[in-house]
Amino acid sequence: MDVKTVCLGMLTGGAASGYDLKKQFESSFAHFFAAGFGSIYPALSSLARDGLVDCEEISQEGRPDRKVYRITHDGERFLQEALRNTTPCHKVRSEFLAMMCFADLMDPADVEAVLDNRLDDIESYKVLFRKIETEHAHDWSKGMQFVLGFGKAMTAAMEQYINENRDQLIGEQVTKSATG
Repeated sequence: MDVKTVCLGMLTGGAASGYDLKKQFESSFAHFFAAGFGSIYPALSSLARDGLVDCEEISQEGRPDRKVYRITHDGERFLQEALRNTTPCHKVRSEFLAMMCFADLMDPADVEAVLDNRLDDIESYKVLFRKIETEHAHDWSKGMQFVLGFGKAMTAAMEQYINENRDQLIGEQVTKSATG
């Protein structure tokens, strides 16, 4: 699913500006789908050009007009068709995992720092999940609640794996650097 389709899905909850959508990507979607202004605004422009959203410009005093987008009937049909894909891709692109592929070439202290930083990131996600549960999840759809639970399970599994296996990685690394 691309940014355009996710934006359409978000707009089913009501009209929103690009800034509003960015905030959704930073909160409820942060743990599984990243998108910044550089992809959101072009997606909204394309959706408007294709008639899948309507755009209303609202004047603001002393600031540029605020563009508010609403999904159209055609946009709803397009989204429904996209949601009929029963084999969506589940891609993982991780600089952390790519780096760990070459951990044997790294200084052990650097590997430990990378692992500790990843655990800090996981802790940040756990804080985000608690905030979402407190502020938003009570009125979420079952699908959004499922995704939140999936994110919590994935972060818990990552944390457990790192904690249970970090010594193996560091031990292997020390052995290779001692023989190399």
